[in-house]
Amino acid sequence: MKPVIFGLSGPVLTAAERAFFAACEPAGYILFKRNIVDRAQVRALTDSLRALAGRDDLAILIDQEGGRVARMGPPEWPAFPAGPVFDAAYERAPMTAIQAARANGQALGVMLSEVGITVDCAPLLDVSQPDTTEAVSCRTYGSDPMRVAALGRAMLEGLAEGGVVGIVKHMPGHGRAKLDTHHHLPTVTATDAELAVDLEPFRTLNQAPMGMTSHIVFDAWDADRPATLSPIVIDRIIRDRIGFDGLLMTDDIDMRALSGTAGDKAAGAIAAGCDVVLDCWARMDEMVEIADRLAPMSAVSRARLDRAMASVGGGTGDLAALIATRDALLQASGAA
Repeated sequence: MKPVIFGLSGPVLTAAERAFFAACEPAGYILFKRNIVDRAQVRALTDSLRALAGRDDLAILIDQEGGRVARMGPPEWPAFPAGPVFDAAYERAPMTAIQAARANGQALGVMLSEVGITVDCAPLLDVSQPDTTEAVSCRTYGSDPMRVAALGRAMLEGLAEGGVVGIVKHMPGHGRAKLDTHHHLPTVTATDAELAVDLEPFRTLNQAPMGMTSHIVFDAWDADRPATLSPIVIDRIIRDRIGFDGLLMTDDIDMRALSGTAGDKAAGAIAAGCDVVLDCWARMDEMVEIADRLAPMSAVSRARLDRAMASVGGGTGDLAALIATRDALLQASGAA
């Protein structure tokens, strides 16, 4: 098994993809809107990936946070609220907001597991700052680390109840970045003491099954390399100080925050200590380069993957009832 999660080019596997994936055996796959048509099609696609891998516990990811980050949506699937809605609810009624976030996570889990998706790239544990890039601030649970952790925990628990593994992101924190890592490499100049605020939600939820890195340079820790490519940040901050021992994957290595070839970035991330590389865009030449550059997944990383995928069972709950519960709770809090 190669320590990489690949994207797919369309709603069905091409013959070239099928042959390549069978040969290199990636750790998993990630779906985007280009891969989504309707329930029957998505279920057929995920079933074909499981059959190809020969694993029922295959990691099949999607970014389904709610708000603007939603690969599945109306009219086939319901829209879901983004993090700031729960932040606003927490301001008025903390326990009600937590219950709403848990119901929301479970509804998402039920919706995803119904079509064979097993991992959701959520929740964000990034702590917002006044100048956080809008690409992140419109998705977070707010600026108070205790609130972010409480709502993030509820989301993780809800996803698990719905049958889906959650991913905490973007470690060790994206809240101080003023630039969008899809397009630029941000540098954070905050001190180590100031960055303790950003670490706190991740420390609180350090038992999460999966985590995702950020493509950000933190001057206080490693002024030369973004977190994804920094053995200092991964070992000393994420693994040691945060105490995270789950499966650590990169954010998409195709984002412009990182430079170099696809193979260089993938090899650099694994060498720095990431367990898995995330490569989203299904460009065959780049996928071949990555597969050629990466050795098989280490025993430690494979154990983390297996442990993460074993952390949830079959999804339980009625989607419509869970959404109705969430909406009633949000309305009771005054946030809806």
